[in-house]
Amino acid sequence: MTRIAAVRPALPPHRYQQAELTDAFAAMCLPDGRGTALLQRLHANAGVSMRHLALPLEQYSVLKDFGAANDAWIATAVDLGAEAVAGAVADAGLALSDVDVLMFTTVTGVAAPSIDARVAVRLGLREDVKRLPLFGLGCVGGAAGIARLHDYLLAWPTQVAVLLSVELCSLTLQRDDSSLPNLVGGALFGDGAAAVVLTGSSHPAAAGPSVVATRSRLYPDSERVMGWDVGSGGFRIVLGADVPEVVRTYLGGDVRAFLADHGLTVPEIGTWVSHPGGPKVLEAVAETLDLRPGALDLTWKSLDAVGNLSSSSVLHVLGETMALHPAREGPGVLLAMGPGFCSELVLLEW
Repeated sequence: MTRIAAVRPALPPHRYQQAELTDAFAAMCLPDGRGTALLQRLHANAGVSMRHLALPLEQYSVLKDFGAANDAWIATAVDLGAEAVAGAVADAGLALSDVDVLMFTTVTGVAAPSIDARVAVRLGLREDVKRLPLFGLGCVGGAAGIARLHDYLLAWPTQVAVLLSVELCSLTLQRDDSSLPNLVGGALFGDGAAAVVLTGSSHPAAAGPSVVATRSRLYPDSERVMGWDVGSGGFRIVLGADVPEVVRTYLGGDVRAFLADHGLTVPEIGTWVSHPGGPKVLEAVAETLDLRPGALDLTWKSLDAVGNLSSSSVLHVLGETMALHPAREGPGVLLAMGPGFCSELVLLEW
């Protein structure tokens, strides 16, 4: 089986309390004061206490346009990406020269050459390293990245694969948008990165929880549930109020069918690693799966400490889970949902 050898999170150094971000967001997006009370309620109920930003807070008001924001995205993404990849590889007891494939996922900026190429050059990865840049998976990208690298390692069981996620959500801020989706996004999303090292089943350094199986699900008629509208001002968030209802409609059946195919039931899963979509989404996940109290505690903790980091979030929760001593033995499920609308399920074994 594929092994998850190490997870290394990385966060920008600019850390702010939620109340500071509420005031700054109101000044930039609601300069006439209309909607401020709603904004304050959304921020207060987001389940977030602190967030990290790619730039110092005062620099956001002077970003001229999408080009300037994207330039800042590239510079910060390379810095955080290199930090995360180098740290994860070292944590796995490997050398950078051992990396055979580097997959990169993001939904908050664009670059060509892509961030994985720039990180590979900065770190001195092998010239024959295989690169797989992915764009558009959004919050599901961390789980989907693990799943697709598992597929790869089934064919190349002696190799080492690294998944890098960098999401700098603050740099997508739309200052002229007082819509509810933009206000909700401004309350929830933070900036961060994470790298995961996976080894094939025949690799001599194979250690850590195993990836047993994966399953993808794309839901019908759901393109406008979550995503971006891309225009001259950059990325304008699409975030439907029906995300929790989509979770309630589909996720429980998907998870139970997936587990049944492997002779398991929900109560037999000892570890749940979930993307922290937001309070209403997490409540919907726990409700539709009838999870035991406390099953998503680490996910709630991550949401509170850093906010929703899109594709990086589930990897932060995975890292926190792996850091538990001793790790809970037995089967676990890693899950995330994102634009499409879709879900990705990963069955783990500790």
